[in-house]
Amino acid sequence: MNQYHDPKAETTSRDELADIQNRRLKSVVRHVMAGNAWYRARFEAAGIDPDGFRGLEDLEKLPFMSKKDFREQYPLGMCCVPKESLAEMHMSSGSTGTPVVMPYTKADLAQWAECMARCYVMAGARPGDTCQITPGFGLFNGGFGFYHGARAAGLFVVPTGSGNTQRQITLARDFHTRVLGSVVSYSLRIMEVMEQMSVKLPDLKIGIFGAESFSDEMKKRIHDGLGIEAFDIYGMTETGGVGTLGQDCPAHCGLHQWEDQYIVEIVNPATGEPVPDGEVGEVVATSLTREALPVIRFRTGDLSRVVSREKCACGRTHLRIDRISGRLDDMLIISGVNFFPLQIEKALLKIPGVLPEYRLVVQDHDGTKKLRVEVEAEPGVTGHQVAKVLKETLGFTPEGDVYAPGSLPRPEGKAKRVFFEKA
Repeated sequence: MNQYHDPKAETTSRDELADIQNRRLKSVVRHVMAGNAWYRARFEAAGIDPDGFRGLEDLEKLPFMSKKDFREQYPLGMCCVPKESLAEMHMSSGSTGTPVVMPYTKADLAQWAECMARCYVMAGARPGDTCQITPGFGLFNGGFGFYHGARAAGLFVVPTGSGNTQRQITLARDFHTRVLGSVVSYSLRIMEVMEQMSVKLPDLKIGIFGAESFSDEMKKRIHDGLGIEAFDIYGMTETGGVGTLGQDCPAHCGLHQWEDQYIVEIVNPATGEPVPDGEVGEVVATSLTREALPVIRFRTGDLSRVVSREKCACGRTHLRIDRISGRLDDMLIISGVNFFPLQIEKALLKIPGVLPEYRLVVQDHDGTKKLRVEVEAEPGVTGHQVAKVLKETLGFTPEGDVYAPGSLPRPEGKAKRVFFEKA
């Protein structure tokens, strides 16, 4: 039986969705041009007249935005409402420079909660279910996004935040947690500690994972280890936080995008031109209902493709895109070969005896880059085996180092997979 948080919104016809997008796009363009000088200057330079703007017909005339714009306008240079209208803010880690800040009005928080609640219900959560939220509650949006959505969906919230894995497991057992919100890599840590504690969590049925891309092979490991159905949730700081863009449904045939809330395009990363459905390109997002800082044609850097615009088996009519296959800024180039860390994960987890913990170490030898793959495995797996499989996958031979189970560092949150060294 299909379940919806907002049946009308989630099953509306494609024609009606287009009409909603058209009306809301016109409105948001008027809103940002009236409310912010930065937007106004950029749009006027692109020849955009808010009164003559024709909505979807003129979408491609709007200039792209990028993470660079957020950093240059830090902290609130792109905010479209008075500061006294703001209720909350979150931001990226800023580990690679000036952080990305996202401000929220009360209406923005309600919009975030609505998107997240749809995701929870789509995954099978029901009012009264215990929902354990393991991402941190702080400037990073993860914990609060799961929280706002859980409240809107009527769930019983156990807001553990990150870390202290033994306590996480004890609380999950004692409060009969049915829904787990987490990053993928932390679920692996939970599996390990459960085994050490000799504890089972029979009530745990649903895992909603964000912030990290993960392969089908990793999804199967999580399913087998925790006995749960794993869902891939999509959203980022710039779009308003986790879950704002959407998630996969129980059919697991693509990530539903909440098209009444966002326009999602797939473009050629080099040219910015739209690519045909089915072809991989960069995800571009336009928020239609946010007040404080609506992104318009934001280049996410994520790579995906349109899976279908047809009605899904779950009954939802919203566009489905493929699971994120990589990020443009995560791409590595070694020995003249371009690849993404996710490709290595998929290859590693097909090797019998290899465990899900791994690290990619890029070594710089006077300008020449070499790759060493460090992975945990059961006895009997050799570095030669790992290197051989990776050569078949990548087309060159990296070094392969095998470590005993439990040897590599364990994250209490989002995993860092790629490390750079000077040789």
